Amino acid sequence: MPTAIYIDANGNQFEAELEVGQNLMDGAVNNMIDGILGECGGVMSCATCHCYVDAAWQDKVPPASDHETDMLDMVIEPKDNSRLSCQIEMTAELDGIVVHLPRAQY
Repeated sequence: MPTAIYIDANGNQFEAELEVGQNLMDGAVNNMIDGILGECGGVMSCATCHCYVDAAWQDKVPPASDHETDMLDMVIEPKDNSRLSCQIEMTAELDGIVVHLPRAQY
């Protein structure tokens, strides 16, 4: 199974194996990785799964939809590499993807 690497705001690194097709939010929640809440369950209505895609991986993930971009306007400390982790589905090509977690989701 492909692996995702989550780095929290303090620099702690956590790895989780995800099934192909599973999104990064579910991977964090199912593996009890603090920093991603996913309160809406991944339906893009809360933005509590905000993450920063590592620069090395930005070109490998599909671009954000207009709806996701609108939701990212609500996050704390948005950056150019901000994404909603519920919208990034794991693929074999994303094995080893690194995402950084914000200090807070709200």
